[in-house]
Amino acid sequence: MNPFETLRFAVGGLSANKVRSALTMLGVLIGVAAVIILLAVGNGSSQSVKDSIEKLGTNSLTISSGSGGAFGGGRSTSGSTGTKPLTVDDARALADPASAPDVKSVAPEVSTSQTAIYQGASHTVSQVVGTYPAYFEASNSKVDKGDYFSADDVLNSRKVAVIGSTTATDLFGTVSPVGRKVVIGGTPFTVVGVLATKGGTGFQDPDDTVIAPLPTVQNAFTGFGPVSQILVEAKSADATTPAQNEITTVLMGTHGIKDANSLDFRVSSQESLLSTQSDTNKTFTVLLGAVAAISLLVGGIGITNIMLVTVTERTREIGIRKAIGAPKGVILGQFLAESTLLSLIGGGLGVVAGLIGSHFRIVGIKPVVIPASVWGAFAIAVAIGLFFGSYPANRAASLRPIEALRHE
Repeated sequence: MNPFETLRFAVGGLSANKVRSALTMLGVLIGVAAVIILLAVGNGSSQSVKDSIEKLGTNSLTISSGSGGAFGGGRSTSGSTGTKPLTVDDARALADPASAPDVKSVAPEVSTSQTAIYQGASHTVSQVVGTYPAYFEASNSKVDKGDYFSADDVLNSRKVAVIGSTTATDLFGTVSPVGRKVVIGGTPFTVVGVLATKGGTGFQDPDDTVIAPLPTVQNAFTGFGPVSQILVEAKSADATTPAQNEITTVLMGTHGIKDANSLDFRVSSQESLLSTQSDTNKTFTVLLGAVAAISLLVGGIGITNIMLVTVTERTREIGIRKAIGAPKGVILGQFLAESTLLSLIGGGLGVVAGLIGSHFRIVGIKPVVIPASVWGAFAIAVAIGLFFGSYPANRAASLRPIEALRHE
């Protein structure tokens, strides 16, 4: 029997039970689509976080309070244990060119979440940041309308603010916010600028923000205590490592630490953040792929189940064909063709469904399809059809004609 005849018989066999065949293909479809979409979500999450980190620039350094790894569990020279928080005094020390010549600018930060109100419109701002003007350049935050607040605004604790594009749209709609007053957490602020849109990074919208002078935010919301973190900009990308060493030396002095293995702060560069993020997202993507592969495996088991039922139902037909001279290879080929056709059609439809599904945001993440996952998922689906269909096909081909003809 030539391949076209085998294919014709396979199509006829599947058409005899359309609903059953469709449900079996649906299992393969879901498995293939799940592999493509979940891997695309993992890749999209990785890409969005990478983009947001790179937007800070290659010469930005972030200082956060706390110890970890080789830096944890230390004791200061004063004999006290625990972690000393970062303060504005630390930032001033880092801004001294004599102590840190490779540091270009320093911006201490405090952050909180507050409700903003403008003429009856209310919006909860996810991040209200109090900082210095140097923050805008160090974080690569550019103003689209209006202007930044100034160092004089910081010195005089003026109630002025630069807002993100999401905050501007939710509060002001199509009206220009510049020069208008908005009440944030019960305190009136004058909007002096609107930031250019950065774009979402998945779980948090970087454009939903209000940035105001540090002492103003401290006085209104957080109090004059520790700062959340300190953002430092090195003079150039090549000066990042020297600046990092200078920061460590200066903060060891201000925190009274003599042992470099007992630091109570962390200095993170964009390169280290990208490396950590890359490793984390690789693990995340592999886990998503493994979960999706399980559904593809379930689809393969469904093929085995359906083909075994088909062999049982068509035992008498197999006996007749073998009695009139059909060789074992023809019977084997027919049932393998049917199982492969199920996985081939189901896999093809799964690829289409996966590519369509990847055009929609999932939990705030824009999926980025990995081409290899498309071909890989389809190839695995076809291989599953061959593998899981081989046992029922071999069972059918091994039936003795006499026993098959006696089957009712």
